[in-house]
Amino acid sequence: LPRHVLGRGFQAPSDTVNIATVGFGGMGGSNTRRLMSQNIVAICDVDDALVDAQLKRMQDDATSMPGSPPQAPPQTAMAGMSKAQVTANARRPRIDNAAALRRFTSEQIPRLKRYRDYREMLDKQKDIDAIVVATPDHMHAVVALAAMDLNKHVYVQKPLCWSVEEARALAKRAKEKPGVVTQMGNQGHSSDGSRTGYEYIRGGAIGEVREVHVWTNRPLGFWPQGIPRPAPLVAGTSAPRPLRFPSGRVTPLMADALYREAAAIPSTLSWDLFLGVAPDVDYHPIYHPHHWRGWVDWGQGALGDMGAHLIDHPFKALNLGLPTVIETLSTPFNGVCFPHATTTYYQFPARGDMPAVKLTWYDGGLTPPRPEELGEEKLNGEGGIIYVGSKGKMMQLTYGHEPRLLPKSLHDRIGEPKPLLPRIAHAQDEHEMNWIEAIQSKAPISCPFEYAAPLTEVMLLGIVSLRAGQKTPGDSKIHYDGANMRVTNTIKGPGGTATDPNEFLRREYRAPWKLT
Repeated sequence: LPRHVLGRGFQAPSDTVNIATVGFGGMGGSNTRRLMSQNIVAICDVDDALVDAQLKRMQDDATSMPGSPPQAPPQTAMAGMSKAQVTANARRPRIDNAAALRRFTSEQIPRLKRYRDYREMLDKQKDIDAIVVATPDHMHAVVALAAMDLNKHVYVQKPLCWSVEEARALAKRAKEKPGVVTQMGNQGHSSDGSRTGYEYIRGGAIGEVREVHVWTNRPLGFWPQGIPRPAPLVAGTSAPRPLRFPSGRVTPLMADALYREAAAIPSTLSWDLFLGVAPDVDYHPIYHPHHWRGWVDWGQGALGDMGAHLIDHPFKALNLGLPTVIETLSTPFNGVCFPHATTTYYQFPARGDMPAVKLTWYDGGLTPPRPEELGEEKLNGEGGIIYVGSKGKMMQLTYGHEPRLLPKSLHDRIGEPKPLLPRIAHAQDEHEMNWIEAIQSKAPISCPFEYAAPLTEVMLLGIVSLRAGQKTPGDSKIHYDGANMRVTNTIKGPGGTATDPNEFLRREYRAPWKLT
């Protein structure tokens, strides 16, 4: 069909990309919704019930959504939108996601191929051009590498992977496969605010930056952290395990309480495929779905979840590269489930004419000191960034939104900074479509692996410090040689104990999985 027959905002079938989503039942479903202007040919998830529920929501939404309104004229400036973003938005209309959803449910669902195992999908389905990877963190790397080996374009949710070794492998493969378009799913990287913030910093609005503070309220209320692993099942029994109460220790009491909530593996779930590369652990509903993020075996806690949305912006604006010293302090940590709250101190060396930077990360409700320029205004409760410069300060919200200079008089005097970065059409709302347009050679990619991998490595080094410090209590400071991917010190604890933090840069995969 000619494009003009389909109307504005639609593509001719010959222009569309054939997409498969791995991890469709969770965040992958949201990513897929933003890609339905393309041809969704396959979905894969270890949990059939999640897939069924996701498809039903899509079908319900498709029938309840009103008809698409007439296409609006090119967007004019909104409050806070840069002139560069207005120009980028005028390049094409927004994707009509409502119409695309209706077309997906009526035309594509009936012929959609479903899989539990991504390996079977890659082996059998030859019409896939590109793959969305939205599994739990521990499976990101193996799925993405398998797809890239077949020259499939990949969009991987944040964090890019589970370990530093995996980040290096993904960056290496992306370099070896220049024709494969890669993107990490940190949509704030495509936001107008993120790029305006970069332009303030690079334009010298606050002078030299030597100090940065980054905070998030996660995991607060989003998933459990700081709890013990459920007590193991007692062979040959079906009755709930008695609580060890009264007890002088809360940990065994919590473990027993969690044990009482244990359930058989649902018939709709392949627990073995969920575990994938990770160690063999008994199923419990507190792990899956969603709550895996707080457990070390599968997730990376608040730092892995939100670091890609927050550390991203100073990492780019200040060209930070890799840190040389990392130290993490936390509430009690059992080595199995991430703690309630952490503070991580990063030291980045000088880069060219840019001075050394100390960046501090706070999560779990911890926050940095409030800038005096704010007066009585409180810090944003969700999270944000504070840059401390020699001429002033700058703040951004989560995802890089709403950059503003402090004091207000400085912001008013500087005005909109000189544009230095291209804008993504419709910004973070179409981060996924930026990936499609890059595949089609219509736009530069926003967050490729060559950038996303070292950003992820910064986040993961905070986890390395946390885990090393937990194994040998008393110290968590690591010294890092990024050029050689090596921690140069051991962590020494009481009684002559010592830990080599390098063991936490990688993991031994459960057979038969391999990082290749």
